[in-house]
Amino acid sequence: MTNHPTPAAAPSGHPRRRRVARTLGAAAIGLAAAVAALGAGESAAYAVGARSAPVIAVGSAAIDLTPTPLKEYAVRTFGTHDKPVLLGGIYLTMALLAALAGLLAVRRPLAGAAVFGAFGGLGAWAALSRPGAAAADCDPSLAAGLVGAATVLILARLRRRTTPAPPPAAAERETAEREPVERATTSPGQDQVSATALTGRRTVLTATAATFAAGALAGVGGRVLTDRRFDVTAARDAVRLPVPARRLPPPPAALHPEVPGLSPFTTPNADFYRVDTALTLPRIDPRDWALRIHGLVDHPQLITFDQLLREPLEELDHTLSCVSNEVGGPYVGTTRWLGAALPALLRRAGVRAGADQLVGRSQDGMTIGTPLESVLDGRRALLAVAMNGEALPVAHGFPCRSVVPGFYGYASATKWLVELEVTTFAAFDPYWVRRGWDRTGTVRTASRIEVPAPFAKVPAGDVDVAGTAWATHRGVAAVEVRVDGGPWQQTDLAADAGPDLWRQWSYRWRGAPPGTHRIEVRATDAAGAVQPEQRAAPFPAGATGWHSTVVTVT
Repeated sequence: MTNHPTPAAAPSGHPRRRRVARTLGAAAIGLAAAVAALGAGESAAYAVGARSAPVIAVGSAAIDLTPTPLKEYAVRTFGTHDKPVLLGGIYLTMALLAALAGLLAVRRPLAGAAVFGAFGGLGAWAALSRPGAAAADCDPSLAAGLVGAATVLILARLRRRTTPAPPPAAAERETAEREPVERATTSPGQDQVSATALTGRRTVLTATAATFAAGALAGVGGRVLTDRRFDVTAARDAVRLPVPARRLPPPPAALHPEVPGLSPFTTPNADFYRVDTALTLPRIDPRDWALRIHGLVDHPQLITFDQLLREPLEELDHTLSCVSNEVGGPYVGTTRWLGAALPALLRRAGVRAGADQLVGRSQDGMTIGTPLESVLDGRRALLAVAMNGEALPVAHGFPCRSVVPGFYGYASATKWLVELEVTTFAAFDPYWVRRGWDRTGTVRTASRIEVPAPFAKVPAGDVDVAGTAWATHRGVAAVEVRVDGGPWQQTDLAADAGPDLWRQWSYRWRGAPPGTHRIEVRATDAAGAVQPEQRAAPFPAGATGWHSTVVTVT
């Protein structure tokens, strides 16, 4: 019995593999051009600053254009990692578009180049859309677009010159069917053609890999050099903080219950939460910094950093929280601030009748609006230059930020502050108000359970329960806990350090029985208002509801 080979069995995969290889090669050309473009953009940003780099510019514009619900979802889902996730999404999108550009370029070169031209134009628009942008801010994106377009054209042309034209589909199938029989009878001319094609593929592969390497080197090198050029570490280290005119004693030990796992009363700078829209931190040399106070004032002011340090500086212990904090969330911290009295500076400028809003402007264009009457009502609002005994970290506003007790950060705490405008609510809506957030930003009463940790397993018997509560500028009068929906029990409150600070508490759960249990907490502020049970999302005025945790007693 004679066995006849099936014509399409083994060889039928070769044409498909060749098509896949050609597709991947074209996509690689686009990706290499994208890396070259990013390298050019990062290198060009050396002249104007990291915020003008194409991806940073596009990411910053994307943050401004993102709808508030989506932005809140990102903060809730990714926390302080929301910015890396955004940048990762931009890089992924760019990679997909670059691959598409490569596929287009091998067939229609100008179409592939147009993709990079569009990317450069988008980056230039994004850079110029930032507050305080100058014409030079668009240069890195334009450079990236030009380099990307030129690179994809050059690599695509090289590929066309070194790659033989593919045979028609019918001939390709016929060749595949005859390949097993004719493999051993290939002519010398065919060998020469195959060798030429192999050399051409190697040439394109080498050029593509070299472009990848050069672009990556330019990108990393450009970012490193830019960071070094605009680094303010030495300038920050050189700041000599004066002795406060109004000094506070060290926080007493009675402020913090001795319960393992409970947060410290004063939050270390390295652990203090950071929630803002800055993809790259503003770096301001204090020697170049000046604060402008203007608007509805009789005597506009321009204050340098040295002049600010010569003001009578005060210390202020204050608990700052973010409006994006979920019930029981981590975006809250207590620190000892040092700064100049903001009310005194405003009175020196001469606030005019009818003004009711103080707008702080950041170096990166962020605007924060605070009710003016609250700044001038006797509370200790500061232009802070230090936290916990050291100059402000860059991530927390160096060289100067505002601190106004009683409000969430989005309505009181302008980091990298460069301008204060006395105005009215009717005349101007700051950044977050334009996105639907509450205009005043008053901190809601909140409490959380920190010990035991969620889903912890604890031994039966007496169990320590502890946590923190805050009602900034009102103070906390009581904290209660209950287990499994039973009666509320008063906790032991730590010492009261004042209405602008959180208050820590503890409770000894006697005779905890084995099983799974739910513990809830609620606080009462100094005005007698009990923290509401009803849950509300952070948007638009801050979260409400009782925090709870589930533990297993073994």
